[in-house]
Amino acid sequence: MGGIYIHPEKISDFEKVKNLCPFGAIEVSPDGTIQINSGCRVCKVCVKNGEPGAFEYREDVISATDKSEWQGITVLGEFLPSGEYHPVIFELLGKARELADKVGFRVSLVLIGNEIPAIPNLFWSQGADQVFVYDAPLLKYFDARLYADIVEDFALKQKPSVILVGGTPAGRSLAPRVAARLRTGLTADCTELDIQPNSDLDQIRPAFGGNIMAHIRTPYHRPQLATVRYKIFSPGQPDDSRDGEWIYCDLPDGLSASIKHIASTEKPKVHNIEDSDILIVAGRGFKKKEDLILARQLADELGGELACTRPLIEAGWLEPRRQVGLSGRTVKPRLLIACGVSGSVQFTAGMKSSEMILSINNDPHAAINQIANYSFIGDLYQIIPALLKFIKNGREQ
Repeated sequence: MGGIYIHPEKISDFEKVKNLCPFGAIEVSPDGTIQINSGCRVCKVCVKNGEPGAFEYREDVISATDKSEWQGITVLGEFLPSGEYHPVIFELLGKARELADKVGFRVSLVLIGNEIPAIPNLFWSQGADQVFVYDAPLLKYFDARLYADIVEDFALKQKPSVILVGGTPAGRSLAPRVAARLRTGLTADCTELDIQPNSDLDQIRPAFGGNIMAHIRTPYHRPQLATVRYKIFSPGQPDDSRDGEWIYCDLPDGLSASIKHIASTEKPKVHNIEDSDILIVAGRGFKKKEDLILARQLADELGGELACTRPLIEAGWLEPRRQVGLSGRTVKPRLLIACGVSGSVQFTAGMKSSEMILSINNDPHAAINQIANYSFIGDLYQIIPALLKFIKNGREQ
């Protein structure tokens, strides 16, 4: 990134240059000097339209990290107080193994917690070459500051090129702290990952409300951090012939908890849309709330759950826990039927891994049809009743 530098001796009319900037970033101070304020977007309009030589764009001189010192891909695993591993671990290991094989890196897994079960073959078969375990009573309950101390210590000692973190509540709290400690970049909620021969990580995610897919790289700093939501990637194919190292690590000196655990209360379990094998997703094609009865009937007939897109949540038609998409829930059902859904990037990123996708839409050019296995082009108010009748007739025969 660079900035705009001013050569005041080449400016003949200070008041006139203030109007050059479309963002109002050029201002005249009380002492009559020209300044660039924080409104500058580095659009370079002032360089192009100002008096010759008055404004100059300069690239920042960046001290790049020696990439050869940073090797390998690390997955930060999540070990739950209930004594279970969060399944996002296996999805990240599968992606890490895929990326590592492209550049000849090793894959490591970091586990932090208390009384972590030693089942190395499980992680080796999923792609890990090394499992680093930090196990202590102090680590039984998640403490973002304490865990960040450990990850920072690990990163400075092992120097991984890439660190992947699950986009869980704990991961979203931990990852930015680690990035700040290591003075490096972080890309949240990635939907695609790839890696260049020089080990630069391609981090792809929706941006500007899903209108574009941002392609982000961190070319000057290491490690490279990215968070990925659960169910975005699929676990790798297990390979029971693989083996690796299971390494118990000493805690960094001077660690202390920043929170005090008083009591735990188990939250009542609810059946979420992520757990359903069949989802009927309602979109803006429904004209009013009462019409959702059609989608609900279809869900009941198929033994599935009713879900929806963001506009229906904002309208108050359904509760937020039923929203599919990056701003809602990431799902991977066996069957997903999208009813009146246009297929925005934010939505499709949260459900495109479904095994079978059916689309009902009156627009043959709707984006959802590009990823659907089958598309019904027509009015959902006619197609859904026809599907219901077909299903009922099939059961009666």
